[in-house]
Amino acid sequence: MDRHAIATIPLAGDVALREQAVDPASSALLLVDLQNGQCGTDARAAHPTRAGFFDRVQEVVVPAGRRLIHACRAARAEVIYTVIESLTLDGRDRGLDHKISGIFAAKGSWEAQVIEPLAPSDNDIVIPKTSSSLFNSTGFDHVLRNLGIESLMVMGVVTDQCVETTVRDGCDHGYLMTLVEDGCAAWSPERHAESLLGLKGYCRVRTSRQLVAEIAAAG
Repeated sequence: MDRHAIATIPLAGDVALREQAVDPASSALLLVDLQNGQCGTDARAAHPTRAGFFDRVQEVVVPAGRRLIHACRAARAEVIYTVIESLTLDGRDRGLDHKISGIFAAKGSWEAQVIEPLAPSDNDIVIPKTSSSLFNSTGFDHVLRNLGIESLMVMGVVTDQCVETTVRDGCDHGYLMTLVEDGCAAWSPERHAESLLGLKGYCRVRTSRQLVAEIAAAG
């Protein structure tokens, strides 16, 4: 939908606008932190108490991601990745929260690479970030406006952390946001469910199959 057309709509209480289907011409798929350092084999070994999280990534999130990536590329919709990655080898450019929390993936490191099953193509956009939301520490908004993107389908990890923050920020920046329910994972099912509940006022929640159907219907 044209942004100028949106301005003419009486919006008070109008949830129909948020519920509009994906238009591949003005939509992008954003994959958040689906990288080796967050959900690769080494990360699983380092966090044995989070087996359920890693199982969901492998069994649910990866298939959902493949499904949506294929549909988006077939429809010529943008597929964009963001990863936790410093601009330096020692991480001195990280935000304070990442320094306090010990969150770090060095520039060009294996930990910063997208997991192989969802790897980007040579022409996909991959944006490194050192904050929860890439809207805060990168030129993402500028990139989206250059591409003519008006809505985002967001998937990745962790649901109630970087994914949720990105959805909220995207909404505040004027984008229509859709969260891919089966494309996300949190440390526990309860935290995942609570995040979805809290985001209802900011985005649509759809499964990957529902979004593939929307993309196909758009022709």
